[in-house]
Amino acid sequence: MIIINKDVQVLNRRLAQRGISFNNKVVLITGGAGFLGSWVCDALIAQGAEVFCLDNLSSGKDENIRHLHNHSKFHLIKHDISTPIYFGKSPNNNNIQILDTQPLDFVLHMASRASPFEFSHFPLSILKANTLGTYNSLGIARAHNADFLYTSTSEVYGNPPPEVVPTPEEYFGNVNPVGPRSCYDESKRAGEAFVMAYILEHKVNAWIVRIFNTYGPRIRWGELSGRVVPNFIHQALLDKDITVFGDGSQTRSFTYVIDEIEGILTDLCTPQAKGAVINIGNDQEITILELAHLIIELTHSNSEIVYHSLPIDDPIRRKPLLKKANVILNWKPTTSLKDGLTRTIEWFKTIIEKK
Repeated sequence: MIIINKDVQVLNRRLAQRGISFNNKVVLITGGAGFLGSWVCDALIAQGAEVFCLDNLSSGKDENIRHLHNHSKFHLIKHDISTPIYFGKSPNNNNIQILDTQPLDFVLHMASRASPFEFSHFPLSILKANTLGTYNSLGIARAHNADFLYTSTSEVYGNPPPEVVPTPEEYFGNVNPVGPRSCYDESKRAGEAFVMAYILEHKVNAWIVRIFNTYGPRIRWGELSGRVVPNFIHQALLDKDITVFGDGSQTRSFTYVIDEIEGILTDLCTPQAKGAVINIGNDQEITILELAHLIIELTHSNSEIVYHSLPIDDPIRRKPLLKKANVILNWKPTTSLKDGLTRTIEWFKTIIEKK
């Protein structure tokens, strides 16, 4: 927790310098026990917000928010957002959960499994979280006249051709609607459409961010739930073979978690960004093979690199165009990959030592 606490302090100093404060605000965060959601919970609680963390703990972890359980302004609601739930006034239906709360100021919909290794195991829950879950979350925001933020993904771009890398928000995507990743990328695209429909028809104040690869403490690892950075670090620290898919020439652009959260919350608090879609990520590109060698170097590992077949529809390049984030939000990531990996590795070491 020491590493996380220090980073939360850095994050909130940055937000304070921007004049962003959630003090005395009431905030609902779906997926609040997840990787990114739990960091938002920490940041907002530290600022003095009243936080309702809604999570069914299917992929989010109670250990991410356990230290907040006894905080007077933190409330954990164990619920699947893809099924209806009401805060305050609601239809007279005894089968629907009703929570008597004060009016909400913000609703952040961050709930969804997101690891590519989960797509073939949990496609229906992923689809529902980003469609029905988005619909239900928007309904809550509308009922409370709350500002709404939807965390979309770079996956909506699919596999862009070289001429649209770095990729702007105006690119409509090259997505396989029936491929192995479709449950995630197509449901995220549908989620964006839900948001725009609520803006048009119900005049909901809403913001959409497209998140690129993010890493840092609390990110999950493992054969099913992990992603490339945590899996490489975990393998390297245990001196296990590091698994690279394909020849490792595919690229990603990695953002350290507090940079990502700063961008997300800055977007939500920027009136000029309302109704827009903005990339929040890092435009420094690295190949997966270079990443593997860097992690081996930083962990002083004896791991060897082994190669497996590249998954179907795995994106060849990921690099955002950050012009909107730079101009509208005055935001860009500031943590170098080496520094961010070093902090993440230190956190992983504490986790491995506990086991």
